[in-house]
Amino acid sequence: MAINKQKQSILVIDDEKVILDLTSIILTNRGYTVQVALDAIEGLRMMEQSAPELVLLDYMLPKMDGLTALKEIRQRFPDSYVIMFTGKGSEEIAVELMKAGASDYILKPFNNQNLADRIENVLKIRHVELKNRELLRERETLLLGIEAWNCELENRVQNKTDELQKAQAEIVQTEKLATLGYLSAGMAHEIRNPLNSITLFVQLIRSGLADPEHQGFVEKILKEVDRIDGIIRKLLDASKRPRFEIKEVLISQVIEATLEILQPQLQLHEILVECDYRRIPVAIQADPTEIEQIFTNLFVNSIQEMRKGGVLRVQLDHDEKEITITVSDNGTGIPRENLTRIFDPFFTTKDYGTGLGLSVVLRIVKTYHGKIAVDSDRETGTTFTISLPLVGR
Repeated sequence: MAINKQKQSILVIDDEKVILDLTSIILTNRGYTVQVALDAIEGLRMMEQSAPELVLLDYMLPKMDGLTALKEIRQRFPDSYVIMFTGKGSEEIAVELMKAGASDYILKPFNNQNLADRIENVLKIRHVELKNRELLRERETLLLGIEAWNCELENRVQNKTDELQKAQAEIVQTEKLATLGYLSAGMAHEIRNPLNSITLFVQLIRSGLADPEHQGFVEKILKEVDRIDGIIRKLLDASKRPRFEIKEVLISQVIEATLEILQPQLQLHEILVECDYRRIPVAIQADPTEIEQIFTNLFVNSIQEMRKGGVLRVQLDHDEKEITITVSDNGTGIPRENLTRIFDPFFTTKDYGTGLGLSVVLRIVKTYHGKIAVDSDRETGTTFTISLPLVGR
């Protein structure tokens, strides 16, 4: 392996001037750039200015001995290789020097050709080792790059998987609502016919009753019939859109009006309401009753979760594309295993209610091409986030 000597710098540190002169002549004639120093302290100062590829260092030096200087050079200038000059040829010294980091050692007096050969050999070794070190650094860089890419790829795959699962869940939910709509329409027809007959016959019975107690029984029957009819209406609302009237609707006003209606319940359960209207959006084209249903159901759910007091927070914001509303409470929260089921028709963990409220919310949000998400924790409560597009306004 040929080494370009014109680019190789050698520092000779020796307290004998004759050695400095001799090595300078030998190495300069062979194309090396040579610097000289009479002691290690001066040599180290010179290395700070321009660290040479190779140092020829005498073992016996004033001020700082060669072994100490060798250790200093290897610590501070690891790319500068060192060949030691020594007049003592014991194996113990040689071993000590090599352990301290010397690449080779040469006994004084030395042969000129032997000196040149040893220097060239050490420089070749240095070239190979530095190249290997560089390759190892490149390898580490490549491995880190590959690792980073793998992490990014895994994140992309995970994100896509999450998106697909979310899309699949939305498709399943849509199919459930469609199936519910088909079934509920048939059920409503089949159930309402006998209900109408029951109502008619009960009213006839009531007209012929004189006993107040029996009249009370009839009223209870009619009340239960009305309750069944109400459940049917809720079922139909959750599955298909009833009659609607599109108007300009201000979301902020609907929120305020709904909270006003629910004020007695909020006061009864000592619930504090915090509204944060960061940016109030312009009016959207929607049916006011449908938008009111969204907030009525969400607020009532929160109230039911905070029977012993709490905080109901409503945040409203928008950008150029959509309105974002968050409704959160610090109630008991929803168990993690139930989060994927809360929009299912008839699903409820309460001892009362039909379990259709959130199904209605989902159907309305989807009607306006919006999205709804839920996050819940037993310690912090529940947050619903609704996004409605600002289109057609």
